[in-house]
Amino acid sequence: MTDDSEQHNNNPNTMHPSFANVIKRKESIKNNLNSIKHKIGIYSAKGGVGKTTTAINIAYTLSKRGFKVGLLDADIDCPNLTVFLGITDMMNIEHMPLIPLIKDGIKIASTAMLVDDTKKPIIWRGPIIVKMLYDFFENTEWGELDYLIIDLPPGTSDAPLTIMQVLDMDGFIIVTTDHKIGALNSVRSGLMAKRLGKSIIGIIANMTKENGTSEHVNYVCANLGVELLGSIPFDKNIEDMSNGSDVAVLNNQKIYELYANIVEKVIS
Repeated sequence: MTDDSEQHNNNPNTMHPSFANVIKRKESIKNNLNSIKHKIGIYSAKGGVGKTTTAINIAYTLSKRGFKVGLLDADIDCPNLTVFLGITDMMNIEHMPLIPLIKDGIKIASTAMLVDDTKKPIIWRGPIIVKMLYDFFENTEWGELDYLIIDLPPGTSDAPLTIMQVLDMDGFIIVTTDHKIGALNSVRSGLMAKRLGKSIIGIIANMTKENGTSEHVNYVCANLGVELLGSIPFDKNIEDMSNGSDVAVLNNQKIYELYANIVEKVIS
């Protein structure tokens, strides 16, 4: 009796089992998410640029516009979304599929809703992180959504790579700051997405001075060949609201208008 690899070697027209499994998994995920019209990733290769704050405010702005929105915290081992939103409720891990929690009309899922104590470090190796991502894609009941906003972890390792490989994304929004290191890392994250055949929707310059059109922000746009969607100036009010688990676009009209202009470009 021959094993699968021997059969594959004997018949060059037969697909290797590992490739077949990947295709089967992608198809399963596609079927589970087929009621979601658009999937957008919020991404940067560097942490601390305001990625989660951006993802939350974009999601809430879309919701204020009347869209059905989901928000996924894909930073599996260092989730912060629940802290920013003041969520303490847990998802029922004994129930499959997983059911996202609903806050302010937005469906939200995060590993912080699955672990007992978010103060403790989540020390998981890559394969477990990838499995958790698959559960959010394949075994979570998102239902009908106009937009699923995915807050990616920083970097270019397992989690963002998995998302780019298995999801049919509309594209990624790169969050940067007007600092040299932030710009360099933003280009890295954008190039990773492009090499995997993914589209970059545009750049958001966060925590900027004045209008955010600094040489560093221009560097990112030029090297990725995309437009600046908008600039969010450094505003202590945003920081204070985030620390107080308040959403900026719900509490400050000026900030809402900034994000509304960004969202208008995204949906158009």
